[in-house]
Amino acid sequence: MSKDLIIVESPAKVKTIKKFLGKDYLVEASVGHIRDLPKKTLGVSEDGDFEPEYEIIYGKKKVVNQLQQSAKKSERVFLAPDPDREGEAIAWHIAQLIKKQNTNIKRIQFNEITSRAVKEALDHPRDLNENLFNSQQARRILDRLVGYKISPLLWNKVKRGLSAGRVQSVALRMIVERERERQAFIPEEYWVFKAMLAPDKAEAFESHLWKVDNKKARVGSEKEAMALDAVLQKSRFKVEAVEEKERKRDPKPPFITSTLQQEASNRMGFTAKRTMSVAQRLYEGVDLGDRGTTALITYMRTDSVRVSKDSQKAAKKWILSSLGKDYYPAKTRFFKSKGSAQDAHEAVRPVDPGITPEEIRSYLPRDEYMLYKLVWERFMASQMAPARFWDTTVTVSAANTLWRSKGERLIFDGFLKVYSGGSAKEDIFLPKLEPDQALDLKSLSKEQKFTQPPARYSEASLVRKLEELGIGRPSTYAAIISTLLDREYVSLEEKNFRPTELGSEVCDLLVKHFPSLLDAGFTAQMEEDLDTVAEGRKDWVELLKQFTGGFYPTLEKAKKEMATVKAGKETDIKCEKCGQIMLIRFGRNGAFLACSAYPDCKSTANFTRDDSGKIKVLEAEPVIREKVGTCPDCQGDLVLKKARTGSRFIACDNYPQCKYTAPFSTDIPCPVEDCPGEMVEKGSRRGKVFYGCNQYPKCDYAVWNYPVQEECPKCGHKILVRKSTKTRGEHVACPEKTCKFWDKLEEE
Repeated sequence: MSKDLIIVESPAKVKTIKKFLGKDYLVEASVGHIRDLPKKTLGVSEDGDFEPEYEIIYGKKKVVNQLQQSAKKSERVFLAPDPDREGEAIAWHIAQLIKKQNTNIKRIQFNEITSRAVKEALDHPRDLNENLFNSQQARRILDRLVGYKISPLLWNKVKRGLSAGRVQSVALRMIVERERERQAFIPEEYWVFKAMLAPDKAEAFESHLWKVDNKKARVGSEKEAMALDAVLQKSRFKVEAVEEKERKRDPKPPFITSTLQQEASNRMGFTAKRTMSVAQRLYEGVDLGDRGTTALITYMRTDSVRVSKDSQKAAKKWILSSLGKDYYPAKTRFFKSKGSAQDAHEAVRPVDPGITPEEIRSYLPRDEYMLYKLVWERFMASQMAPARFWDTTVTVSAANTLWRSKGERLIFDGFLKVYSGGSAKEDIFLPKLEPDQALDLKSLSKEQKFTQPPARYSEASLVRKLEELGIGRPSTYAAIISTLLDREYVSLEEKNFRPTELGSEVCDLLVKHFPSLLDAGFTAQMEEDLDTVAEGRKDWVELLKQFTGGFYPTLEKAKKEMATVKAGKETDIKCEKCGQIMLIRFGRNGAFLACSAYPDCKSTANFTRDDSGKIKVLEAEPVIREKVGTCPDCQGDLVLKKARTGSRFIACDNYPQCKYTAPFSTDIPCPVEDCPGEMVEKGSRRGKVFYGCNQYPKCDYAVWNYPVQEECPKCGHKILVRKSTKTRGEHVACPEKTCKFWDKLEEE
């Protein structure tokens, strides 16, 4: 009797599914996409029907042959890639390539890889969803048209190797405009007043200046501060009002893709790409010893906060048995997804809430344990009772001013028992006070401060903003960020995005010549239109016609009018050697200054920009020529040199005849689990030295400070870093964001 064939995306899923289906089914993996548009040509008909020319992806012919052979000897074929548009597209392409061998093809999907979910899917197979596939196909063709049409223009006008993307270009604009806001920002002075006040025979408490002349306090200069200080020193302080009330804080909903990426970034310093990679492994299944290969979380690409009744029952059982009835709410919690959510499948949650992070910790690599713990805690907290606080607000008057003090006492921790390390923030107590009660002024302090510019986007805040604007979808956030970094349009400085000179230039050109394409509202509307295609309410070809109707004329106009900056962009900097204007040029190692009199004058210089965006020429670094070994290629001397970006590297002294180079290694292994790399010295485009894994881009681990091969005694991280600060002096510290370990460095 012929077996039925199940085709999934990844080999990891094969192992997990085989565990509970046994020998009744043949399970194969497509190993991701097997067919796509060609790499070297547009691959899309432009005569009005946008017919794509798909081809088997390089290296996938062997996989396709295997799937065709398995389909031929099977009775039925069940296509089971991931439950989203991308998964539907993979299933569609597989069906096209195996339909000659077997026409009995059905689509199944499951939100979690469990015996119950997979068997239920097999009991309810469906036909392939053509609308869902067409939505993905339209997105792919849109991105291909934009990329293939604009990228050559950028090659011609700026430098070779550049590219433009439909969605990431809008994200780039957000980063560039935030930087411009920072550069244009003018700090304003203000003064903060604090008073230590004490009722008769009671402990003093702190109060903050709130209002002056019944308006929000705004003390804008030292003169104003001194005048107010003089008045207050002679004034009588008394209690105006005391408000006391109980406050509840409800838990947040379980994770969706964007909130998972944001929280993993904020709490653990994970990039969006790293979060999704780890989540994929937890979804597909990990080896848990006697339990075998087990899937730990539900599908991680979702914008719905809905959870199943079974998972709620399992959570309730654990909460009641482990914490007690007080920790379960009066009514089971339900959360409402945003109006734009697809709601195709559940929130990101543990497959079995009964499997706690601690009981499987020994089986998981550190990244997987940390992310599973985060998902598990967030889900469990979402099903728990609220935390309750007792809030006290005291209003104090003095002369023409009002002051405020706020006290907070935790009454019951509720969900915070699980999701906040077991407690809320430290209680703030206030003494018992009554209206009109006199207060003694024990001390009065004033501090000069300045308003701060808007913060640069972090990965978490960028994803949050993209989601808020309706740009991209859960499956695209990590790819958007990776593309911007890979294209070197942005750099990460202290885990915040800063546009490079190249990124700013490309953005300005695109905004000027493709205003609609770079408009957040236009891009968000396109996402909605793609959703309507998925729902069968819009024709995908008509959508592409509407887009190209405006895009093609704009493209032709840009080809004629876009200014070239290949030869360089003028600055107000004069060449130190000949006095001619210096130009910003874009080279292999980033932007630099070059004399406009080239080739008569070959003067160049590195530069950066200050907080206002003004160019600052960097002094030339002294050349290092320290001999460090023998060249393996020509047997010449290897010497230590310094790159344009500030980092050291090793090169053959016989350059240019011999072009051997190697990064400067710290000889410290990369701390990422199972990574064979080592930490080497690198330089950012802004000339800041950092230390990263030499296996990049396979491994993107990096730290800003010199690594030390010592395990963190607090969290177990494999390395520490050397730091120097005014308050701590020379010390070592854990580079993990959530770990606060540091220790004084012994004098050598």
